[in-house]
Amino acid sequence: MRTDVRSLLDGLLPGLGYQLADLELANHGRLVRVFIDRAEGVTIDDCVKVSNHLSRVFAVENVDYDRLEVSSPGLDRPLKRRDDFSRFAGQRVQLRLRSPLAGRRNFVGILRGLEGDQLNVEVDGKLMTLEFQDLDRARLVPDV
Repeated sequence: MRTDVRSLLDGLLPGLGYQLADLELANHGRLVRVFIDRAEGVTIDDCVKVSNHLSRVFAVENVDYDRLEVSSPGLDRPLKRRDDFSRFAGQRVQLRLRSPLAGRRNFVGILRGLEGDQLNVEVDGKLMTLEFQDLDRARLVPDV
């Protein structure tokens, strides 16, 4: 039986001091990309530490893969978890909706937070309230 990698990582990473920011399985699961995060940020040493640990855990848990990549989610990190939308309130975000709203699916604005199932975003000086379940993807827009 194939191990559920996401569940394994969700249970393992907090004990190491990290959060699973994202997971990508490519080439039929042969390539495993793990994006880790923590409040202080992620260094190369963090990625090496987690990679070495995961290599051993995957061997024990019979996770079948050819290549493992561990990295930070980057400056333009995707927002996936509900708590990401609270943590990054006040930051500039790019959103894509599943269906058009007022003729648009793509929005860029300032994230004002998530209250229940309502996502608040300031777009062009106006506060918009979007349904969280209507969100296709969200990502931070780096301030460089």
